Amino acid sequence: MKNGVGKLFLMFIVFSFFALLVSGCGTKTVKSTPEEETKVEAAEAGEAAEAGEAAAAGAEDVTSAAIPVEETAGQAESLDATGVGSGTSASAPMEGRTSAPFVPVYFDFDRSDIRPDQVAAMEANAEVLKANPDISIRIEGNCDERGTNEYNMALGERRAQSAKRYLENLGIDPARMTTISYGEERPINHGHDELAWSQNRRDDFVIVGQ
Repeated sequence: MKNGVGKLFLMFIVFSFFALLVSGCGTKTVKSTPEEETKVEAAEAGEAAEAGEAAAAGAEDVTSAAIPVEETAGQAESLDATGVGSGTSASAPMEGRTSAPFVPVYFDFDRSDIRPDQVAAMEANAEVLKANPDISIRIEGNCDERGTNEYNMALGERRAQSAKRYLENLGIDPARMTTISYGEERPINHGHDELAWSQNRRDDFVIVGQ
């Protein structure tokens, strides 16, 4: 009996020692050397720098994409010494069928006299002709769609002749100007409302000789 108790006591001591040994090994902390800690810190710093550069590059790409490159169909050009826009063909359309740098003139319904608000346009056209004595123009009279075809052809001619006389009174040689009427046949705006009609009642000034 005593031998059995002694064996049990001995086994308990051995088991307890083994348990303490295993527990001590599990909680043991492995300490890094100063050299290893320096390498780890350097690696972490390098990763942080690369991450920062990548973020900066990404931000630059987003900024570039957010700024559109605007392209304009045309830009206002100052007139050169001859009165013709620099870098622009003299026969390029300014508005409607009018050649640059001339501007068209608009009329009231069933009228052929130059409106007060169109006087500045007529004076600007006269200045272009004075600055370019070699240019000849054709004044094209146009009407809106209302009225008969025959009536509008006659009205378009009266409008063209009215503009020609106005330019003559401003000192332009009539030999440099011809007239033609297109009546309602060549509308700029194909609508059927007052806006379209107001845009179609006009004289165009087209360069035909230089």
